[in-house]
Amino acid sequence: MTFVIDASVALKWFLPEEVYGEEALAVVRAGERLIAPDLVIAEVCDGAWRSARLGRITEVQVTEIASLLPRFFDALVGAATLAPRAVAIAAALDHSVYDCLYLALAEAQEARLLTADARLVAKLRGTPWVERVLFVADYGAGR
Repeated sequence: MTFVIDASVALKWFLPEEVYGEEALAVVRAGERLIAPDLVIAEVCDGAWRSARLGRITEVQVTEIASLLPRFFDALVGAATLAPRAVAIAAALDHSVYDCLYLALAEAQEARLLTADARLVAKLRGTPWVERVLFVADYGAGR
């Protein structure tokens, strides 16, 4: 199965002590096909940098995350190709284009978006995109 991985899940690969960290790692261990918009690199690196500023990880770890992260993905898709559809989804949902880039990719690839963003999951209830999203805690049960 192909999963679109958002930054909320990908960052947990490097911070497994976080809530749902083990569930996030399970998708990697399962050997699923993992894809994401290339924006995921910037978002995860920013999250890692913020963690370093809070003293949770070191600056060396941030650099390691930046180097290792792309290797986790089978494909990184240019945000420019997803932007028109992401903007349309964002308008329909009244939600950020950043998150909708992941939804646009899931839609285009007939894949599921794996996220740890409970707010996004709640926002998708009752929409045409609800079947495209899987909360990371439900990975395994909802495949």
